[in-house]
Amino acid sequence: MRLTGRPIYYLVVAAFLAGATLLRLSDPFAVQALRYLGFDLYQRLDPAPPLADKPVAIVDIDEASLKALGQWPWPRTRMAELASRLTANGAAAVAFDILFSEADQTSPEEVVKRLPPEQAARVAGMVDPAAGNDNVFAGVLASTPSVLGISLSRGGGDPPELRVGFATAGDDPRAYVPDFTGAVRNLPTLEQAAQGVGSINWIPDRDQIVRRVPLVFRVGNQYVPSLAAEALRVAQGAGSYILKASNASGEEAFGASTGLNHIKIGAIIVPTDSEGAVWLRFRPSDPGSFIPAMSVLDGTMAPDAVNGRIVLVGTSAAGLLDLRATPIDVAVPGVEIHAQVIEHILSGRTFARPDFARGVELLVMVLLGIGLAVIAPRLSAIHGALLGFATIGGLLAAGYFAFDPGGLLFDVLYPALVLILLTIGTALYTYREAERSKAGVRRAFQYYVSPDVVDEIIADPSRLELGGEVRVLTLLFCDVRGFTTISEGMTAHELTRFINNLLTPLSEIILKHRGTIDKYMGDAIMAFWNAPLDDPDHARHAINAAEEMLAAMAPLNEAWQREAEAAGRSMPLVKIGVGVNTGECCVGNLGSATRFDYSCIGDEVNVASRFESLTKEYGLTLLMGEQTARLAGRDEIIEVDRVQVRGKTIATRLFTLAPKASPANWLTGHRRFIDALGSGDLDLTEAARQQAAMEAPVPFGTYYERIGEKLRSQAAKGKKSHVSTVDV
Repeated sequence: MRLTGRPIYYLVVAAFLAGATLLRLSDPFAVQALRYLGFDLYQRLDPAPPLADKPVAIVDIDEASLKALGQWPWPRTRMAELASRLTANGAAAVAFDILFSEADQTSPEEVVKRLPPEQAARVAGMVDPAAGNDNVFAGVLASTPSVLGISLSRGGGDPPELRVGFATAGDDPRAYVPDFTGAVRNLPTLEQAAQGVGSINWIPDRDQIVRRVPLVFRVGNQYVPSLAAEALRVAQGAGSYILKASNASGEEAFGASTGLNHIKIGAIIVPTDSEGAVWLRFRPSDPGSFIPAMSVLDGTMAPDAVNGRIVLVGTSAAGLLDLRATPIDVAVPGVEIHAQVIEHILSGRTFARPDFARGVELLVMVLLGIGLAVIAPRLSAIHGALLGFATIGGLLAAGYFAFDPGGLLFDVLYPALVLILLTIGTALYTYREAERSKAGVRRAFQYYVSPDVVDEIIADPSRLELGGEVRVLTLLFCDVRGFTTISEGMTAHELTRFINNLLTPLSEIILKHRGTIDKYMGDAIMAFWNAPLDDPDHARHAINAAEEMLAAMAPLNEAWQREAEAAGRSMPLVKIGVGVNTGECCVGNLGSATRFDYSCIGDEVNVASRFESLTKEYGLTLLMGEQTARLAGRDEIIEVDRVQVRGKTIATRLFTLAPKASPANWLTGHRRFIDALGSGDLDLTEAARQQAAMEAPVPFGTYYERIGEKLRSQAAKGKKSHVSTVDV
């Protein structure tokens, strides 16, 4: 079975949505990038506001501090002084976003090592290794709420040594936590002295933008907290972490292992994704949260600048290469991202990408896609496109509403892109189907109705009811008089040319007056008005067309006479007769299931055909029924006779058009004759006929002569003048 039209359209839509779903499930980088673009756009539109109480302060080893105090690295004694002053000013925790993996080269014992052997031997006894800079720094770390950073590595390194404990609830989350093989650590003396050690690692997305930050990592079977998490733990004086995974108490996963859900840090419970990371709702970089390191060391820092706050020590100096990209900033110091992680947790904001997000996104995409595919083709191309883009706009608005205030991240750009492509495709399909429909309507009607009517049907197809309906039509039959005689003197080629030359202008006149050509029957034409479109003036348009068709015969005869003379043969005068009738008919697509025509049937059609035949008996060129005459509303319409239609008991009045500029005396006499014709008095009727015939225009001479013959025939039979002189 060959599929065409709507079925193939639905198959294409189904294939498109299936392909879009599979592409999203495979999640190539292009799809990821689109998703991240949407998340970033939300944050740019509505970044997080800064916290009023500023729970985190950043001590910045900035360019000014380096210029004032010397190049990096600074002596560990200076770092010790920095930690001491911060603690003395009330810092809840001091976390260093700096690695101290090598001994301080400015420490006396290290300087001695670099001296020539003779000099080193002379001063060796003067140096106390226990009083070295690193030991001084370690002593301060031990007496302050300090946290050091380590850098985890997948390329080797020593495993970290942590004194903090981890407890897990629910399923084993190790398979989900980012894993490493080792770490770049600080000097053992410093790590052993510090109150906490946390990882400073980032796991940026493929485009190197930081959007989420893990709170926990793994080296082998050992969990390692992040620097931000350790700073929070030390600030609270907590001793361990609790990792809550799927199927833990209070965590619903319906039996499936879905990784981490929450991490408990002291008294704080932090919602995370399955990998133990938090999605950050970033705020713009806040210069007010940075405190120059030199202001801490020279005592010019505001007294309450760090009181009760978690302090992060890091650098914004470009030369130290600790800059990161975020969704709303091209480059911010890495230490500020740690600060924003802590602020995000302390703010209590709920901001996450749910585990069910992908399923919801795909379901919404497919359902909206199916809805558009079903509804849009039933609309115009423009309205279908408007519906599509309104749906896409609603989807984008829903995604933004989920972001703020919902605090949920849903990818709406990929579904929106799919729906945009589907909307464009549906609009093109609708437009193509509309054009095909218009072309079909034009093909079906262009040879039967006027171009203006075709345009109206195409502009509003609802006005066209095909299949069969009963409505009042005005019907016209036109036939050539003496066609057999005319055709006898012509070859087949000449006869075909004659018929075409006759029917073409007559057909154009019918179409010009909004008529519908039903069929050609040799030299005859059948046409009707008031279908397929309503035409309130159908009777008048039909009579006007008939009058113009009759007038067109004069120039046609002149042309044929000239052709005949040029060919050396004779050409008889070609005359036509036209019958017009108005009444109820059945009109529509009539025929078989495989072949049909737009046509009409009914008694009134037969009557119109008989009227055309009666023009021969009356010697007139046009006859019309009573309803046609009444609806046409033209003053020059005059009654001709009353005829008895077979199957009807009431006589039908027959009318025609009086010739233009008819004598007034004749019109008066003619009406007197028509009145006498129905009186039953043969003598009165005959007298009125003779009087009217004396004044009659040329076309009516034959009419009065035929009527006279009927009257004399009735008189010979002893009958009265009857209301009907002709039986139709």
